[in-house]
Amino acid sequence: MQAIISDIHANLEALKVVLDDIRDQKIKEVVCLGDFIGYGPNPKECIDLCVGFNCALKGNHEEALMEEFEAQNFNPKARSAIEWTRAQLSMLSPSEKAANRKRWDFLGGLEMIHEAGDIMFVHGTPRDPTGEYVYPRDIYRPAKLEAIFDRITWLCFVGHSHVPGVWTEEMAYHTPEDVNFEYKLTDKRTIINVGSVGQPRDGDARACYVILEDDRVRFRKLHYPIKTTIDKILSTSALDPFLAERLRDGK
Repeated sequence: MQAIISDIHANLEALKVVLDDIRDQKIKEVVCLGDFIGYGPNPKECIDLCVGFNCALKGNHEEALMEEFEAQNFNPKARSAIEWTRAQLSMLSPSEKAANRKRWDFLGGLEMIHEAGDIMFVHGTPRDPTGEYVYPRDIYRPAKLEAIFDRITWLCFVGHSHVPGVWTEEMAYHTPEDVNFEYKLTDKRTIINVGSVGQPRDGDARACYVILEDDRVRFRKLHYPIKTTIDKILSTSALDPFLAERLRDGK
């Protein structure tokens, strides 16, 4: 049994609730599909909670953090958050130098794609691990989905869009609600978006992740103290207030 999480985005309150839920269910193996940082107010603390995961992948926000030219493609709100995060991880801080060195080592060692037998894990898609998104509307873009499915043996877990759901090779899409939060796997090739821990965008403000258990995937949605995270963002001048307000509605 595995817990698969993604898109924490420096939201410490959401991450703690998710990790507590994972522990409560006696799950030992955790995979994170990237975007530990960006947008949120607690990048250092979130990284520190994730360094022991069984598998950790690079998201586009880690890529932008470590390769500054990539951040130029971000919108101004996201770019400002990356610049602020980079300052928080400064190697010039005497009191944080040793801790930040470990954080940079962790970020520098993130995988782009991880494969375990016929199961693939990636932040975006297999053909563009940090750049391409899978959206619900892509069932009406069969050429795009077919090109992605061509790189998948059986299962592929993704994040990046912050919108959880299930895509099958028959060009069908199911929300977690459509399947009553539990999808029974078949022998068909399938893409599972695990949603976002720290910044959901499916209209549901709860933190979201999935559990892979035998022949099924279970979606977990959890309430967390959103106001605490919002207040932290609003009190950090370098972070745009929009990044706080969007948490209320999960958009």
